[in-house]
Amino acid sequence: MRRLFLLVMLFCLTVAGFGQDVRKKAISEIVAAEAAFQKMALDSGVRAAFAHFAAPDAVLNRNDVLLVGRDAMIGYMKKSTAINVTLFWKPDFADASNDGTLGYTYGKYKFSATDSTGKRIESEGVFHTVWRRQPNGEWRFVWD
Repeated sequence: MRRLFLLVMLFCLTVAGFGQDVRKKAISEIVAAEAAFQKMALDSGVRAAFAHFAAPDAVLNRNDVLLVGRDAMIGYMKKSTAINVTLFWKPDFADASNDGTLGYTYGKYKFSATDSTGKRIESEGVFHTVWRRQPNGEWRFVWD
């Protein structure tokens, strides 16, 4: 009976360690996805980056309006008349589930653009993004 107990304990510790390795790998991948997302926003534009990194069922919260789905999000961004849009952000923290399928980041962002009247718009604040591993292994955000 004692051996069985020790085997069960050893198994549990092994599984727990495996879960931590999966979690650490997922966190690293999420941070890399966040960095690639930021780079694409700077290089190709905010709309292109959001369209690429959003899961098909992503939800975007803008001005207390929930945009459900990538198509709704892209439609919302296409209606914007702002030009010279820049968005910079960097996560201060990232975490992931033990099974490596879901994670989140948060940190600070800075936004600037020029509106249709030529007025410069600037804001900064805190972002929170939820990431989900897709069936192909890539990370896409499901909440921003």
